[in-house]
Amino acid sequence: MKVDLKRELSGYAARRDVFDDVVLPPRRYAVIDGSGDPNTSADYRDALATLFPFSFAVKFASKRGLGRDYVVGPLEALWWADDFTAFTSARDPSAWSWRAMMVVPDWIRDDQLDLATTAALEKDAPAIDRLRIDTLDEGRCIQTLHVGPYDDEGPVLAHLHDHVIPGKGLRMRGHHHEIYLGDPRRAAPEKLRTILRQPVTDAAGG
Repeated sequence: MKVDLKRELSGYAARRDVFDDVVLPPRRYAVIDGSGDPNTSADYRDALATLFPFSFAVKFASKRGLGRDYVVGPLEALWWADDFTAFTSARDPSAWSWRAMMVVPDWIRDDQLDLATTAALEKDAPAIDRLRIDTLDEGRCIQTLHVGPYDDEGPVLAHLHDHVIPGKGLRMRGHHHEIYLGDPRRAAPEKLRTILRQPVTDAAGG
């Protein structure tokens, strides 16, 4: 039976205009770091052109080697900047740093990751030398679903940062996290679905 990671793993369901308080376990990802405007950055294009073939190679290695098939998870990314208004009121993508990533199931072995790297190289993955496996431990987060173009996220993020999080007696920590449930190659911009997630901690916790 093919496993759908979005259904099996926590955190891949969110609601529009609702800010859910969730606690997430540590999770492994294939990641590639970079910076700059994702709409124009060659590094970002190369990262995606590497993560997808690598992730599908991991899936095929799992199916062949372990008899465990699954639906490859969605593209995700962490985002940060020296001044976070670059994501809200200032909206300056050139100031962004990012970590593009795709989830790696817990049952995948290191030797299967090596096989996937070799397979991705055969498909001319342009950023395979920058790819690594990393564990993300986000813990408590506030998240919501944004429906519409990516460039329209600013007001939702501003509301999350300035009202929702402090209103719960919390403060932000870590990096802003986005999960791209919609495919911009196939969906109209107004129908794109993106989970917007922010790790948090108690405001009184220092």
